[in-house]
Amino acid sequence: MSSTPLAGIRVIDLTQIYQGPYAAFLMAAAGADVIKVEPPGGERLRGRGGEHTPLSFAMLNSNKRSVTLDLKSPEGKTLLESLVREADVLLENFAPGVMDRLGIGWEHLHRLNPRLVYGSGTGYGLSGPDKDQLAMDHTIQAASGVMASTGDEGQPPARAGGAPSDLMGGVHMYAGVMSALVGRSLTGKGTRVEVSMLEAMFFTLCSEFAAYHARGEVPPRDSSRSPSGVCPYGRYQCRDGWIAIICVAEAHWRAVARTIGQQQLLEDENFDAAYKRKKIEPQINAMIEAWSSQLSRQEAFTRLRDAKVPVAPVKTLDEVYVDPHLLARGSLTPMSHPLLGSLNLPTSPIRYSDYDRVTVEFFPEPGEHNATVFGSELGLSAETLEDYRSRGII
Repeated sequence: MSSTPLAGIRVIDLTQIYQGPYAAFLMAAAGADVIKVEPPGGERLRGRGGEHTPLSFAMLNSNKRSVTLDLKSPEGKTLLESLVREADVLLENFAPGVMDRLGIGWEHLHRLNPRLVYGSGTGYGLSGPDKDQLAMDHTIQAASGVMASTGDEGQPPARAGGAPSDLMGGVHMYAGVMSALVGRSLTGKGTRVEVSMLEAMFFTLCSEFAAYHARGEVPPRDSSRSPSGVCPYGRYQCRDGWIAIICVAEAHWRAVARTIGQQQLLEDENFDAAYKRKKIEPQINAMIEAWSSQLSRQEAFTRLRDAKVPVAPVKTLDEVYVDPHLLARGSLTPMSHPLLGSLNLPTSPIRYSDYDRVTVEFFPEPGEHNATVFGSELGLSAETLEDYRSRGII
């Protein structure tokens, strides 16, 4: 058996920014040979590159090889076609129609390689009235209902932290391509996998849609919790920070009441069911915070954790970046880059019991593997490579 699940799978990665690169990263972390195809000079997320390369690029492009190609040139198109003939997967997240206008769309590449799995990631999909609308994580948060569901009632809509639209799109692209590879193993045929960021975000609002369906009205926004009927459910201030609590079972509520010194509430019928507590939620939150505000974040967290309450400290980015748990599991790898210095790079959150974990390797420089891929593997001479380089083709 091979040492990694995707050993022997070659992926041509035409993607950029977050969505597609994350899907390609997950494949690289599973052992695939991922060749990142960038325009000469590198993709836009690199920024100025070198010592100015953002950590986001480093995170999303570990364990890949890089070649540079001008896909608008006939020679660039021919080189891509040569790569595709030997590839298992191609990923792209251009706007709908761009690949077809370049002459390297799905139909054309499928004819060149009928076994190719072609992954297309877009904001709104390849069909429908909004398919040509420009899309980024920010605008998809707005269009998906996430922005209107985030923040507090009476305040402007708020964006969720991070880039959930991009990353959910990337996760679904990865899942779709993996499913297509399983299908190919049965039929021998490739297929196009289409993923819309907008559609990928729909399921993230399960609680909000459930509340809307049950009540017939849009639930009010509350940045401390979802609109479910669970109570207690919120964030609570401590002397030096915050904790987050959610009680999805009555045993959790009983543990909270005992921990905060309110055992008498366990005999009060006004508190014996979540729907009843929900009606007096401000009162319950005030009792919890009266207790937590006298303690450090760690003390409050430890007492509730030991009582088997679902609780977590609200950690800041600088804490998460050096989280002892993530470091202990090898999820974060401390590394030293010659230009970026010391940094912690994440690996894939997916683990396999019977395969080796892929060691994290630094992102490549633009075109770092041009000579290897185009020369050694595709057979171009050194003279041709230099000619292409001088004309901006690679």
